[in-house]
Amino acid sequence: MLQIKYFIRLLIVVFVSLFLSCELNKTNTYPNIIVILTDDQGWGDLSINGNKDINTPNIDQMTLNGVRFDRFFVSPVCSPTRAEILTGRHHVRTGVYDVSLGGERININEETIADVFKASGYKTAAYGKWHNGMQAPYHPNTRGFEDFYGFCSGHWGNYFNPVLEKNGELVKGKGFIIDDLTNHGIEFMKRNKDNPFFLYLPFNTPHSPMQVPDEFWNKFKDKELTQKGTVSKIPNDISSGINHPKAALAMCENVDWNVGRILETLELLKIDKKTIIVYLSDNGPNGHRWNGGMKGIKGSTDEGGVRSPMIINWKSIIPAGKVVNKIAAAIDLLPTLKDLAGIETQPKNKLDGLSLKKLIFEKNNRWEDRYIYNYWRGRLSIRSQDFRLDTKNNLYDMNKDPKQLKDISSKKIEVFEKMKMAKTKWENEVLINLKTKDNRAFIIGHPELKNTQIPARDAKANGLIKRSNYYPNCSYMTNWVNIEDTITWDAEVAEDGEFEVVVYYTCSKDALGSEIELSLSDSQISSSITKYHDPDEFGKENDRSPRIESYVKDFIPLNMGVISLKKGKGTLILRGLKKKGKELIDFRLLMLKRI
Repeated sequence: MLQIKYFIRLLIVVFVSLFLSCELNKTNTYPNIIVILTDDQGWGDLSINGNKDINTPNIDQMTLNGVRFDRFFVSPVCSPTRAEILTGRHHVRTGVYDVSLGGERININEETIADVFKASGYKTAAYGKWHNGMQAPYHPNTRGFEDFYGFCSGHWGNYFNPVLEKNGELVKGKGFIIDDLTNHGIEFMKRNKDNPFFLYLPFNTPHSPMQVPDEFWNKFKDKELTQKGTVSKIPNDISSGINHPKAALAMCENVDWNVGRILETLELLKIDKKTIIVYLSDNGPNGHRWNGGMKGIKGSTDEGGVRSPMIINWKSIIPAGKVVNKIAAAIDLLPTLKDLAGIETQPKNKLDGLSLKKLIFEKNNRWEDRYIYNYWRGRLSIRSQDFRLDTKNNLYDMNKDPKQLKDISSKKIEVFEKMKMAKTKWENEVLINLKTKDNRAFIIGHPELKNTQIPARDAKANGLIKRSNYYPNCSYMTNWVNIEDTITWDAEVAEDGEFEVVVYYTCSKDALGSEIELSLSDSQISSSITKYHDPDEFGKENDRSPRIESYVKDFIPLNMGVISLKKGKGTLILRGLKKKGKELIDFRLLMLKRI
């Protein structure tokens, strides 16, 4: 009798499981996915991780309702981490080796996470800092994202009502940039509440400039921080100034407020139980503020430069309050999210990352130790579950010595030799990609995007022309005092076509009547300067702490007319034909629109 009852119960369980499986495989039953990526937020910039000077209740609540990966690693800087999140592969393999001047672009033969989810019927959108290529086919609209709003550079010079872009068209932002990006994310969720969607929110704070609304800054401006960070070894390092860490924490609290708005919207739309949310940062803190005492900040391959908060939340589906101490990395997000969503397509390229599904759901599962490689500009550090071998081949026990104070390579000889061998092998197999010269030109007129932006960021200044700042991402060209000097780009026209040319510039009144020319191969177009616009730089008035990047100006458009371009490579040249005043123009951007 007991056996019959047991058999009946078993049949019921099997029937229910089959029913649920069928339900989950019906159209529109894929879970929604939201990836929130912050910029320069350290592991220690959350109250859930022990920071007593900050309050991040919404992110903390995500942690209590989800799974926190406490030893999660990313790259030391922005664009490499983004490439690894988007492709599931080490950034060096994807063509990303720098943060500007073309080195931030993901190779066009790479499949992105948006490509994967879009192919499975998801609506896709990205709102924020892209930083993996501006011109199509590197632009987000040609990498699987149907809707894009934000900017493609590595940093932006103004966070209040800034000039941004919407699917290739220049637009004016509304309010503080993170609030604005969140608004777009909320509207996207509302439009697609009945469709599976993949929403990528790469926020650009607390990256400098250190700008944040008063309501968040006022809490910190007179606050004495109780937890101090490491001391900078660089003289006059502004990231160690008294206001820099305060501003960073204020910006993190603003991010938390916006995370709360996202969570609230999911509940209001009644899609919170079918939405996976991931929260992480792209590298260590952009300053010497409290970070759990770890060695290194942004740009470093030591623990503090590459350890990121990472929370994954799927209400009522994944365990609540679970902390995973196994090491994991940015390269794991694509295979993990794909696995959680039940997408079984084969990747276009071999992934370096692993699905973390077992670590999320299972207890005491067998998980083999692995190496995570952190590389940036000649510095390579590798991490196992218990040890880190740094760029100078010093070995540290990360359980007993998380601050990396004592080299134990002479005591743990077997571990040291094994990790050093793995490091050399990775250098020979992966870093070999860096030995090939980057011959990728800046693409003009790709058929999948109407507008092509060619910014000063990507240009070469010739003669006495110089950048407004050493950091190119949000810079402009100035000091055009010699008529012989030029601004050039290595360019490639994707297809023959006619293009309307618009130059964004400023100039003083004495430059009226000057003439400039744009040329590529046998094509050229020229125009006279008939309107002067000589505004002051701005941004300083909104900075809570001094910046290292360029200030910005309000640039105006000059429509030069239509140029005919032939498919092929060449040098795009902006030159002066006639100079009336002391200087020609200050140059910010070329916009070429296919007509």
